[in-house]
Amino acid sequence: MYKRKIENLLHQWKEKANHKPLVIKGCRQCGKTSSVVSFARQNYAHVVYLDFHEHKEYKLFFAGALDVDTLTLNISAGIKGASFVPGKTCLIFDEIQDCPNARSSLKFFKLDGRFDVICTGSLLGVNGYKTKEEEEEERNASIPVGFEEIVDMYPMDFEEWLWANGIEQQHLEYLRMCLEQEVPVNESIHNRLRELLLRYVVVGGMPEAVATFFRTNNMNDVLSVQHSIVETYKADMLKYARQEDRSRIRECFDSIPVQLAKENKKFQYAVIRKGARSSEYRGSLQWIADAGIVQRCHNTSITELPLNGNAIADIFKVYMTDIGLLVSMLDEGTARDIMQGNLLGYKGAIFENLMADILTKMGRKLFYFQKEGGLELDFLIRYKGECVPLECKARTGNAKSLQTVLKHPEHYHVFHALKVGDYNVGRSGPLLTLPFYMAFLLTEV
Repeated sequence: MYKRKIENLLHQWKEKANHKPLVIKGCRQCGKTSSVVSFARQNYAHVVYLDFHEHKEYKLFFAGALDVDTLTLNISAGIKGASFVPGKTCLIFDEIQDCPNARSSLKFFKLDGRFDVICTGSLLGVNGYKTKEEEEEERNASIPVGFEEIVDMYPMDFEEWLWANGIEQQHLEYLRMCLEQEVPVNESIHNRLRELLLRYVVVGGMPEAVATFFRTNNMNDVLSVQHSIVETYKADMLKYARQEDRSRIRECFDSIPVQLAKENKKFQYAVIRKGARSSEYRGSLQWIADAGIVQRCHNTSITELPLNGNAIADIFKVYMTDIGLLVSMLDEGTARDIMQGNLLGYKGAIFENLMADILTKMGRKLFYFQKEGGLELDFLIRYKGECVPLECKARTGNAKSLQTVLKHPEHYHVFHALKVGDYNVGRSGPLLTLPFYMAFLLTEV
């Protein structure tokens, strides 16, 4: 296993007095289960693991009373070796969305306080297909509001990728110093990080793809893993979505590379299918977003804070949560073209999605600004207490919209801007340029 940031969060959660059961949600195969199981085995004398996806029969443990004594009796009778010692046992409820009553039981585990519970969920909240029995179970179950702590987990982010490639803390502190003092990065370090960035673009952060890359150093093997993950997502769309929604969900998903290829990357339902309307496909797109596969980037009415308060609900772009999966959905040979710098027009879409990947995995919501007449800013972020445009350039290039906005602070209320691309640190008046590999350091809000 590679070092993941969720490890620190899990330790902080465990050390917190009177902590609630923890629910970790995120897209399939982003590393939730392996991280939780590894943490539990290292920090508890006893681990009781229930996978509701693989073992449907485990739902029977929760079919009656949900008090902790009854549940521990049921589980210990049904799972050989399950041991419950107060303060020393951790229960793991994997794929908890498949057992609504198990989630309801979190209230009772919190009130009881003898055992810690960590849950994972890949499809929490999706509007999906259910049997009559499952619908009845869900109606009778209740979400334990106030008795659980929910956190999002994503595929490996760029900083975790750097850790996996041997980049040490001293190197990261050096980068932070370069950002704070606005001085260029040493050329040898600069070139090494440029190379690692391009590799991250094609490999992405799905743990199995990352492990395969380091094990084989063969992009064909990595692509095979990525294609398998994409097919798993498509299978989920067929298995878990409602019958009447399945084909539309697939159509929405398959349209994403085409949506990003447009000069105006605003998500357009007509691109999915000629004549398609939002009323037909809005729920389908929501399903994919709820599954954590894609992220919406909302247009804002003005370039001011708060960004969420100024967002326009029905005007947005859509990006893949993981950049490597997007690249795997493109033509064969795209990964090689990226590494060799041979992409033409589509490189802008790839590097925009890379920025969306980085921002999302930092926990930031995505926003951009576009108005009639062609002015468009790739992203808007809250940075150092201001609304700051962030422009992406796969190569060096002008950012005309950005220059327009900076020349008219009286109208746009923008006083500083960031541009990331294939160059070193530099400043020109209110514009700070950064190498793409430093974008994950833009944490100050």
